[in-house]
Amino acid sequence: MNILILSRNKQLYSTKRLFEEANKAGHNTAIVDYMHCNIINEKKNPVVYYNGQSLRYVETIIPRIGSTFTFYGAALIRQFEMQNIPTMVTSQALLKARDKLHCLQALTCEDVGMPKTYFTHYFYNTDEIITAVGGYPFVIKQLESTQGHGVFLVKDRKHASEIINAHLSANKKFIIQEFVTESKGADIRAFVVGNKVVAAMKRQAKNGEFRSNLHQGGTAQKIELTTIETETAIKSAQAMGLSVAGVDMLQSKRGPLVLEVNASPGLEGIEKITKVNIAEHILKLLES
Repeated sequence: MNILILSRNKQLYSTKRLFEEANKAGHNTAIVDYMHCNIINEKKNPVVYYNGQSLRYVETIIPRIGSTFTFYGAALIRQFEMQNIPTMVTSQALLKARDKLHCLQALTCEDVGMPKTYFTHYFYNTDEIITAVGGYPFVIKQLESTQGHGVFLVKDRKHASEIINAHLSANKKFIIQEFVTESKGADIRAFVVGNKVVAAMKRQAKNGEFRSNLHQGGTAQKIELTTIETETAIKSAQAMGLSVAGVDMLQSKRGPLVLEVNASPGLEGIEKITKVNIAEHILKLLES
């Protein structure tokens, strides 16, 4: 196959691993900076150009779209979809997963557990909102936050007013979410490929930190998921329309609670920790 990997940087671990596995399997593979691609439309002729050349030869694409460029990345994927070129991540799935509120709304309809979440545009009664999510402490998350950035643990009324007013002044959209105390700063990343979980790790926040992301100094270890955790991860990915996804969950007294579903999950941490060749699993799914 002629495979095109859409990535801003050829040296990123995930991009390199996918490129290596595609070449090992005998595919003709190229990496293209999607922000240097041009979209051209005319009657019955949707085209993507890169360095002045049409990319019509492409038979399938693997998008690795960064959160900063979601809008353009989704538009580019859509352009390939208009040419009936298969993609590992569809444009609609990318947009739905990147919007944390949209993601949780979709999961609500699928009987998936999640922390209680509040969203409003009218903050006339902060105390009422905080009570609705179980009181202090609670979590504020920007709708397009990633790798733990834009996520805040709020412990008192003064801090709540400061964080909320700062977000409103900057016109930042955010959700307010209950803090699940029994998770003790840990969460699970389940990596879904197709209709199964191929790898899973438990991440633990460092001392004094509630965010377990590896980019925030968290540590991780391989974990075997329970049946309900596995089913929840697969159901969540399917609800987003994703054939490849990283599903983040908390372990709680009421079962697994999904925090978010990642449409472009990184491979580095989880491959190194679990020793699972996830890139190979992705390529096999692409071939099938």
